[in-house]
Formats: sequence, C-alpha cells, structure tokens
Amino acid sequence: MNSFFPVTDLINIAIDVAIALAPLVVIFFFFQVFLFKLPKSAALNILKGIFLTFIGIVFFLFGVQIGFMPAGRTIGESIGSLSYRWILIPISFVLGFVVTMAEPTVRVLCTRVEEVSTGYINEKVMLFTLATGVALAITVAIIRTIYGIPLMYIILPGYILALSLTKAVGPAFTSIAFDSASVATGPMTVTFIMAIAVGAADVIEGRNAIIDGFGLVSLVALAAILSVMILGLLYKAKENKKES
Repeated sequence: MNSFFPVTDLINIAIDVAIALAPLVVIFFFFQVFLFKLPKSAALNILKGIFLTFIGIVFFLFGVQIGFMPAGRTIGESIGSLSYRWILIPISFVLGFVVTMAEPTVRVLCTRVEEVSTGYINEKVMLFTLATGVALAITVAIIRTIYGIPLMYIILPGYILALSLTKAVGPAFTSIAFDSASVATGPMTVTFIMAIAVGAADVIEGRNAIIDGFGLVSLVALAAILSVMILGLLYKAKENKKES
C-alpha cells in the first residue's frame, strides 16, 4: 500500500507547503485586522482560495515526486542509450512545446499581458511565441547534452544579443521579456524536461550528468527573453509599416 501511495512523502510535502504559505496567511490577517477590514464573506473567500492553493500545490509536488521526474528520467535514459539517440532532438522539441502550452504560469502571464495592453498583444500569439521559443531552447539543450557543447558557447552570445535588443524593442516588451524568463522556467519545464536531459546525460558515454545534464533552465530563460523581444520587433515593424 505504502509503496503504491507513499503517505509519508505526501505528509512531508504538506508540512513543507504549509510552512511556506504560513507567512502569507499571517500577513493577510495582519492587514485584514489593521488595514483592509474586508467584509466577512470576502475574507472567507480569500481563505478558501489559500486553502485550495495549499491542496493544489501539495498534490502537484507529490505528483512531480512520484511520477513526473521518474518518467522524464526514464525517457532520457531509454532514448539516450540507443544508437540513434538523435531522435531525442525532435522529441524534445515537441515535448518542450506542449509542456510550455500547459504551463500554468505562462498562461497567467499571457492573459495578464493581453489585459494590460488592452488587446494590443494577443494572448494566443504571446503563448505560441513563448512555447516555440522554449521548445527551441530545450532542443538546443538536448543537442548540447548529446554532443557535449559547452554551455558558455550558447549563453554568452545569447545574452549579448538579448541586451542588444532591449533598445530596439522598447521598455514595454523588454519588461515582458524578462518576466517571461521566470514564468517559462516553471514547474512543468523544470521537473519533466530537465529530468529527461539529466537521464540522457547519465547514460551517454563521456557525458557528466551534473555538467551536461544541467543548464537547461538558463537556456529556457534566455529563449523566453529572445522570443518575446523578437515578437516586439515584429510588432514595431508592423507599426512602422502602418505609419508609412
């Protein structure tokens, strides 16, 4: 029973999440008593939301621990041990795309961007742009893992390009781009895709799981920044065309 459903792990995760959320609850009660003074119904709704958040995070982290990460690592090890391990490259692109489309934090960001820009930046366009960028980054990360390309050869030129584009795209898209980097490296990407990279590096001869398997998160963050900035350039070109 315990091997199929490890209750101890679930309890430990619940304790960790409770400790993490406790300061937020304390701060809310403090401001509710001395500043907000919200109606009882509104305060209860907020508490319900906090409780549902607690339940959701606990079960998500529990699922990641017992299923997501082991599955990703198994996929990486299985394909990485094949003689035609190059097949992991197109597979990683597809997985990167669909995982980003399913990433909750990415969807929240895209929705907020459309709301704040009053529809100027379309939510679906933003989501597709980030998903494509992250998928390409994960593909590059897998190629780096398979062929042992040093991470610095990719990161350094990438961030030089990103900083060079900040002036061209303007402050609005620059702000969105750097926020996109944090949401694109969410729990779905980190837990599943990185487990695949580590699993592949672990079985490929001459590769080190620590050196070659990690670095994916930094590439995903860079790709999110560059993809949004490229989208900003396209929007700017569209505006210039309309003005002319």
